[in-house]
Amino acid sequence: MDPKWLFQYFGTEFFWVCLLIIFVECGLFFPFLPGDTLLFSVGLFIASTGAYHLKINLAVALGGFFVAAVLGNIAGYEIGRLLGPPLSQHDGRILKKKYFDETHEFFSRHGNKALVVGRFVPFVRTYVTVVAGIGVMDRRKFYQWSAVGAALWVLVITLLGYFLGSAFPGLGSQIDKIVIVLAVITVVPMAWEWRRRRRRTAAAQATVRES
Repeated sequence: MDPKWLFQYFGTEFFWVCLLIIFVECGLFFPFLPGDTLLFSVGLFIASTGAYHLKINLAVALGGFFVAAVLGNIAGYEIGRLLGPPLSQHDGRILKKKYFDETHEFFSRHGNKALVVGRFVPFVRTYVTVVAGIGVMDRRKFYQWSAVGAALWVLVITLLGYFLGSAFPGLGSQIDKIVIVLAVITVVPMAWEWRRRRRRTAAAQATVRES
């Protein structure tokens, strides 16, 4: 899943591979796929020069990513509605119950906004649409909030890569180092949620002990 390797291996087909990966990550239970990294990389490669220049229009890339993200969300939502609560109880190698539990807690806390905020949180991005489907969230509301979340996610991450690539045209050759930085940044929301959950659990346990 290294963007540099994907670009070198697939060449001009790199963008279409990214669309497929975005679709799968957003709706088909593979949270380990690098959605954030690929969005950023495509923006960077479009703006870069030399061997790592991607010949595709920026508006086309943004539109394609938006459609892939929304369709992925719809797929996850419909799977959740079709299979229902038993799906959230499954505990396998990839589809883990703890991911569903954590995402359900996240969704309960943020409500409809979870479909926007969750876009920027690894794992939650993959499971929040399924949880919405399992909870039989209203379709119209789901489509609206999902579209808003997809638009913000695609615009922010892709344009960040594009503007950095425009400012530093040779940055594409350093994508491997940038990927490491992005990986660290994407862990921050997860660490923050984990810390908040620990504090709430500790407070609840203290209340029980006092009672």
